[in-house]
Amino acid sequence: MSQAFLRDDAEGEMPRRNYDLPPRDDPEFDRLAARALLEAARVSETQLAERATGYYWGEPRLRPHVEAMLAEAERAKDDRLEQLARRFLG
Repeated sequence: MSQAFLRDDAEGEMPRRNYDLPPRDDPEFDRLAARALLEAARVSETQLAERATGYYWGEPRLRPHVEAMLAEAERAKDDRLEQLARRFLG
């Protein structure tokens, strides 16, 4: 995983934000986990989102959801989200 998305002092921290994730068996869990990872990366909290979602950055299972977010970011001209989605898919 890229160290660019990790805060040096994140080790041992619990997620400070509510990622508002449904139970893992919910059909929407993976889509919302992908969104949580990208939004956390936007504020340098990737490791905390990984802990909250149970997925690591670049998780292949989340690719379809991140691809959809990339298309959404392109339409919305959200350059930062587009950059993060491309890095995730990289």
